[in-house]
Amino acid sequence: MTDSYLDFANSNLGSRIAQALGLPQPLPLERYRADQPVIKGSVLLAAGGAPELLPALAGFFKSMAVQTLAHKSLPQWVIVANQAGLMTGRWGVEDKAGEKVKALVFDATGMADSTQTDALYHFFHDAARSVLPCGRVLVLGRPPQECASARKATMQRALEGLTRSLAKEMKRAIAVQLVYVAEGAEDQLESSLRFLLSPRCAYVSGQVVRVGLPVGPVVDTLDWKQPLAGKKVLVTGASRGIGAAIAEVMARDGAQVICLDVPQAQADLDAIASRLGGKSLALDIGSPQAPDALVAAAQADGGWDVVVHNAGITRDKTIANMKLHLWQSVVNVNLSTQERINDALVESGALKAGARIVCVSSISGIAGNFGQTNYALSKAGVIGMVQSMAPVLAKQGITINAVAPGFIETQMTALVPFAMREAGRRMNAMGQGGQPVDVAETIAWLCSPASSGLSGNVVRVCGQSLLGA
Repeated sequence: MTDSYLDFANSNLGSRIAQALGLPQPLPLERYRADQPVIKGSVLLAAGGAPELLPALAGFFKSMAVQTLAHKSLPQWVIVANQAGLMTGRWGVEDKAGEKVKALVFDATGMADSTQTDALYHFFHDAARSVLPCGRVLVLGRPPQECASARKATMQRALEGLTRSLAKEMKRAIAVQLVYVAEGAEDQLESSLRFLLSPRCAYVSGQVVRVGLPVGPVVDTLDWKQPLAGKKVLVTGASRGIGAAIAEVMARDGAQVICLDVPQAQADLDAIASRLGGKSLALDIGSPQAPDALVAAAQADGGWDVVVHNAGITRDKTIANMKLHLWQSVVNVNLSTQERINDALVESGALKAGARIVCVSSISGIAGNFGQTNYALSKAGVIGMVQSMAPVLAKQGITINAVAPGFIETQMTALVPFAMREAGRRMNAMGQGGQPVDVAETIAWLCSPASSGLSGNVVRVCGQSLLGA
């Protein structure tokens, strides 16, 4: 669906009019292409306290072929980088800003007290205006609940307020994230760096990602261009929209995709499965027979590596006007079905070692929405399922995460009344709606064999919507 205002605001005439009238001027987002590097431009680093991630970062940046620069507050980076065989330099001269950069990375893991926050101020005060459009900002910390002292936990939790505010201030389509890295999980950070610094996370901003100890097998080597090569991936609701985009990105990353949707969508389902070299599976996942049917299909395939629960329905009414069957159908398809299918696949052994489960929630499940009590309950329940099941599934070597899309340009949102559609597009830090591929790229990151340190996360794909946390 075309965003006419986005096109207008970026035309020569429209840009001048928008600027004169003080109207928002959202920038077109840079999105990933298979022929481009992880990040096009330099990364500027700084730190506070006694940073703990520098050697690991140097190794990852070398692997990604990233050019780095050191802020004056981090002179030791030059030595650390050179020891890793990574070319680097210093940024700025005396009190003058240096060159424009594509990303800022601040290692806050060593900050143990709120009296150390000046390091954050000086870095972002110096460098905030030096980030190129569609740039990236990452702050790296330690999980507050795992800190040895209350003061360090306080300091680390404070980083959330900083990054959420920065995400609103930076503008120019710059995405800002906070990544908490558990002690001992430093080697699990690379997949998240590759995603969060790249155009793949175009519509993800203001998020908190938690990287923990690995769940299941750990890969020693990986083809980062096709990380899902040889993997068998089930995508539900795959005949169109977000589901079709998920299937396409999974296939692009090397997976054999099993595309599932209701029998009524058989023609579209067959078409996309054929185009991607995958399989189609017409099935009503809300039926009582669905879990056993999926177990049989998975076992016939020799087991599945990834399950993406994308299928969902809406039946919107205020609760005072809602019929019981509308309530029950939404809760069944969007939540109870996922629980039953997960239980059946895990208990039967139909998921392979190191399997990934990713569930599609919604910002409605976080912030609520008028006329969507049934939908919001079901999508909040998906978040609860992911967070409660993560430690249970970890014992089986399986990760489970969720994505929560905001306003995404689909056939469904095209039917939303104009005023509501425009509000959905503009009420976020990016000033526009997302694309189905934005959800798909986020899911692909969580499904990567290199993402075994990611479980129990809920990542919003909403351009940092002004609604919700």
